[in-house]
Amino acid sequence: MKRAILAGIVAACVALAFASTTVFAADLKLGYIDMQRALNGSEAGKEAKEQLAAKVKKYQDEINVKQEDLKKAKDELEKQGMLLSDTARAAKEKDYQNKLKDFQRFTKDAQDELQGKDEELTRKILEGMEKVIKEYGSQKGYTFIFVKNESMLFADDKADLTEEILKLFNANRKK
Repeated sequence: MKRAILAGIVAACVALAFASTTVFAADLKLGYIDMQRALNGSEAGKEAKEQLAAKVKKYQDEINVKQEDLKKAKDELEKQGMLLSDTARAAKEKDYQNKLKDFQRFTKDAQDELQGKDEELTRKILEGMEKVIKEYGSQKGYTFIFVKNESMLFADDKADLTEEILKLFNANRKK
């Protein structure tokens, strides 16, 4: 959905730009940014990946412990199930079901938190990068700077500003 809207906006801007007078066309300066490459190549992006990887490991360790407990409870229920009274078996089954619900809830919460943290970190990086791009575009006299996406059928590598923006973004971050 976002890509379709973005593609529509890009197409409208390009059509508007080309519909302008030839005098304006002579001053037209276009560039693009490969945002995914910029995110992955930025120091902030690398730090964000490290933070997320540490959280994933922490959660994975907890999930492994909970999974082992769950397996033990199930094995115990299967081994002792026939030997236990109906009430004792029902209690063990209820205990197992509660552990299973807790495990499922924990994994869902962990996934939600990781996804939220990823979105938060990405948003902060993109906001900072957007400021750098606007400043760069204004200083260098660009008419348009686009985000590279699959709707761009052709883009000359000379118009790729990703490395320049990445250098500026990393430099600004150090200040």
